[in-house]
Amino acid sequence: MEILDDAVDNMGLSNKKASKFLLVLFIAIPLVFITITSMCKISNNFLPFEGFQKVLLGGKYQNDNNNHNNHSMELEGRGIVQNMTHENLGERGEEKNNTIEVFQGKVQNNCTASQGTVTGGGPKHNTPKLSTNDSKNSTTHDKFLDGLLASGFDESTCLSRYQSHLYRKPSNHKPSPYLISKLRNYEKFHKRCGPNSRAYKISMQKITTPSSKTHHHHHHHNDNVDAAKCKYLVWTPANGLGNRMISIAAAFLFAVLTDRVLLVRFEADMNGLFCEPFHGSTWILPKNSPFWNHENVETYQSVVLAKVDKARNLTLDQLLLPSVLFINLQHTKEDPEIFFHCDHNQEALKKVTVLIVQSDQYFVPSLFMTPSFSHDMNKMFPEKDAVFHHVGRYLFHPSNEAWGQISKFYDAYLAKADERIGLQIRVFRPTFTPQQAIMDLLLSCATSNKILPEVDTRNPAGTTASKVGRNNHTLKAVLVASLYPEYGENLRSMYLKGPTITGEVIRVYQPSHEEKQKFNDNVHNIKALVDMYLLSLCDVLVTSSLSTFGYVAQGFGGLKPWLLYGLISNETHFPPCLRDLSPEPCYHFPPQHQCNGNPKEHFATSFPHMFECKDYYRGVKLGDGVVH
Repeated sequence: MEILDDAVDNMGLSNKKASKFLLVLFIAIPLVFITITSMCKISNNFLPFEGFQKVLLGGKYQNDNNNHNNHSMELEGRGIVQNMTHENLGERGEEKNNTIEVFQGKVQNNCTASQGTVTGGGPKHNTPKLSTNDSKNSTTHDKFLDGLLASGFDESTCLSRYQSHLYRKPSNHKPSPYLISKLRNYEKFHKRCGPNSRAYKISMQKITTPSSKTHHHHHHHNDNVDAAKCKYLVWTPANGLGNRMISIAAAFLFAVLTDRVLLVRFEADMNGLFCEPFHGSTWILPKNSPFWNHENVETYQSVVLAKVDKARNLTLDQLLLPSVLFINLQHTKEDPEIFFHCDHNQEALKKVTVLIVQSDQYFVPSLFMTPSFSHDMNKMFPEKDAVFHHVGRYLFHPSNEAWGQISKFYDAYLAKADERIGLQIRVFRPTFTPQQAIMDLLLSCATSNKILPEVDTRNPAGTTASKVGRNNHTLKAVLVASLYPEYGENLRSMYLKGPTITGEVIRVYQPSHEEKQKFNDNVHNIKALVDMYLLSLCDVLVTSSLSTFGYVAQGFGGLKPWLLYGLISNETHFPPCLRDLSPEPCYHFPPQHQCNGNPKEHFATSFPHMFECKDYYRGVKLGDGVVH
């Protein structure tokens, strides 16, 4: 009070005037404080008198004490990654305290976020600045992929589920409300009938010991009712990881359409690749299940085709079908017609409790062909070129081990690029196809379509001559996915020889090179998944014809790739590549007969959103038919 009295005396104020002055101060100061706070508050995390903003999802914050003029500060978000084993990370990918430091954005004048979006868990593509409320809603929307993903998971058990949106641009394809509803209903069904549930145990008991009725009275009536409603689709693997993933996606949709629980038979080579997609349950077929071996199970071909097609005088109720049935939907040399797309056979399959499916095909188009499925399929997927885009992102979340490798590689090499180019090179006949012929084809495709610039051979040691080139500081990161290291090495050497004609800076990276495709190899599959996912994070894709590896990448990313012509010898081809019409995988071997038995040359002509695949004349694929 003595200090206040001295101040009053110094200003020459009477006690009465001083009282009025203090009253004004007590009213004004809170108003000024509220005004400054509301102007400077950013995303509800800025504290105006502390001089820093908190990173939303963890990380570190630093006051910039070196620049007192603009009071700016730089924030570094840290995405924590685990089990870093991916090769060729080099010095740019060195670990520091098990983290990768990623520049995220700036805050200037303690009020305005000037660039990017400050988040944790990885770099996000530049997006328009949002208001506080819009930012909150957008973050939640992105995190759950516009409602595609369910909430409730323990995020630490699967980092990729809720972090992947930070690494890619927002999708142009939004899941339909009907698809979201079907997924939420399926999740409840899977939890009720899936492994570890009482209904599952009762169902398995009834199938394995059908004549025994002594156990039934031990179960509550409601348990038996639930078990009676539980039917199962057991997916079994065939061929490589790309084939497996596209066939699992198709099998899942078939399970949703037919009210079955999808169980996947993952052996050791698939362990540790994916997180569980369904909350509160598992999609892994238990190891003690009798359906791991289907050698003694009756087949669809021998039972359904024989009884339905050769005994049409019988009603469906009179057909005696086994409770377990095996159906082979993968391509074979004989490739017999099985009429899987026909309603009369699908009606018969409803009587089967456990359907074991083996497939290496993306048979989703056949679900659109089936009359009883087409209505639901069209309601779930009004955008026909985004079926795998939605289903793949819903089902396949890389495990923490795989996600650690993906995020670390992206942060080290791809995050700061202005554009990311993915090149996927699959050689089906390496003995007959020289590497130089494939390299020439790749470069012809990339340069003629302005995907990559040419090297300025006239000024190999100097600067680019053109004014445009001198002013162009674009950084393009090129990701090469191939079993062979020579493609990445040759491309890298080419761009080290001199500047590009456009002035763009090209950096080439190849995460792995296994030399040959390996089966029954868990480490190989993890590397393949990492490569697929990194390709899907690119802005432009060039892929190999007929490659399911490329199909997965383009589907995840919602990208229409440039398809390289499939060389089978030392030859040249023009054009070297074509722009695909859809991100959807190609269904290589669709039906060739109508349900009445008449041959059908190509089903693409009978459905408005079905087209002949550009990389295989027999195949069909879904899309809108427009090349953008």
